[in-house]
Amino acid sequence: MDMMEKEDERDKIRNSPFQIKLPFIIGMALVIGVLLGATTFSPSPNNPQGTAKSYLKFRDILSYIDRDYVDTVDIEELTDFAITEMLEKLDPHTAYIPADELAMARSYLEGDFEGIGIEFNIFKDTIYVITPLSGGPSEAAGIQAGDKIIKVNQENVAGIGINNEGVFKRLRGRKGTQVNLTILRKALKKPLNFTIERSKIPTYSVDVSYMVDKKTGYIKVSRFSANTYEEFKEALVSLKGKGLEQLILDLRGNPGGYMDHAIRMADEFISGDKLIVYTDGKGNKYDSKTFAERRGIFENGPLIVLLDEGSASASEIVAGALQDNDRALIVGRRSFGKGLVQMPIPLNDGSELRLTISRYYTPSGRSIQKPYTHGAEDYQMDILNRFENGEYFHPDSSLFVDSLKYKTLKGRAVYGGGGIMPDVFVPRDTTELSEYLSQLYNKNIIREYTLSYYQKHKKELEKMPFEKFQKSFEVTENMLQEVVKMARASGVEYNDAQFKRSKNLLRNNLKAFIGRSVYGNAGFFPVLHESDEEFQQALKYFSRAGKLAAGNM
Repeated sequence: MDMMEKEDERDKIRNSPFQIKLPFIIGMALVIGVLLGATTFSPSPNNPQGTAKSYLKFRDILSYIDRDYVDTVDIEELTDFAITEMLEKLDPHTAYIPADELAMARSYLEGDFEGIGIEFNIFKDTIYVITPLSGGPSEAAGIQAGDKIIKVNQENVAGIGINNEGVFKRLRGRKGTQVNLTILRKALKKPLNFTIERSKIPTYSVDVSYMVDKKTGYIKVSRFSANTYEEFKEALVSLKGKGLEQLILDLRGNPGGYMDHAIRMADEFISGDKLIVYTDGKGNKYDSKTFAERRGIFENGPLIVLLDEGSASASEIVAGALQDNDRALIVGRRSFGKGLVQMPIPLNDGSELRLTISRYYTPSGRSIQKPYTHGAEDYQMDILNRFENGEYFHPDSSLFVDSLKYKTLKGRAVYGGGGIMPDVFVPRDTTELSEYLSQLYNKNIIREYTLSYYQKHKKELEKMPFEKFQKSFEVTENMLQEVVKMARASGVEYNDAQFKRSKNLLRNNLKAFIGRSVYGNAGFFPVLHESDEEFQQALKYFSRAGKLAAGNM
């Protein structure tokens, strides 16, 4: 499901007068401002004869089918199909949203809903999980990015032409009700079955903020939704009050969202009136430049941004602006590469066309959008291809060439090629992963065990301050054996070598989930970060980030 970005007229935009009215959206923002071609046919001024000729041809064919075709045909359905197929020839993000899907498509960023908590995409009649939502029931059950949903409550949903509305109807439902999913996961031969209890999916986007030590703060932003900037600012002010001197901003897995919230977030770190992002379209109608305009809360001091292949769109705007203005050190892996700007155009039947009208560029001139010239399938499989090509474990050398080389404000070399390249590459850590650990998540053993443990020890745990829990609580050998016993009862065959390989990570994860039951996300992430290699690596680079913040390259 594509995320959304939207310009806010309160932000300072140096551009043509038209730009003040333009709603830049990637995905789900409410329609404001411009209506283009919504109710009448208007030939293109660039090619009036060609456009009119093609329009009349399509109209005539549709009329002949409706009047003379041998069988009865649903003309509206046929038209929707033709539009969708036509738009696929343009780019991966231009899209047609039927009227009955529009409300659902907007709901992710606009309000609470009840369901299983996943982001998904439909490709070749198959539902792919983009990511389980942080704190939601799918994440707790062990659903992973890349999973293919083939059955919902024993009903086949693959290869039947399912649309977004069909997915929503099957996966959303009242809190407390259950849904059974059958999943195909790469590298596993057999399908996996999950029973997930629906719950209210929270709309907060700042998952957690806390002080790592007396001077180091951490803020995790999972998306850019309707309240993101306000949540972020509140978290940053709170950390400043606790002695914040240096900060980790975690945008890993953040798929984007409202653009104005991303711009205002970047502005809190960037001084003066430096360029944050610009757009370039056909001619200059949709061109814009957006600059910093306000005095930010944290314009000085070491800043590290964590990024990975799941960071997209608005996340890339923030990271690119901070990198190109030499304000932050980017740590992690190359981001997703979503830099096409869609404008929503309401159509007369209540449906909506989201038409790509420009591209996003970082201040140094890098296009954020990754290539899409090899077709829709190659584009959709890009993240998987990066894994198979080894890019999760070492940088892609093909992107470090002179033709993709740009300069930051103070002359540092940065590279284009799609997405934001990190200053410090951190490979994905798989040293403690194993099939056995995956099965514990697949069968929901970890979540079930930790919830059971919490219920049995609730009184003593809730009397314990988190600081004491973090320092002194230990997952014992007996607890590990109880997990093994529960797993065996659920059909997970014990593997001693894999268990030993994952033992330390299993201890950490069990403690983290117990911490979440007691203290919420504030008890989950600090524990999880103890085994988070990317987080631990980031802490080692504050000296370099400090030199960058001081202007010492």
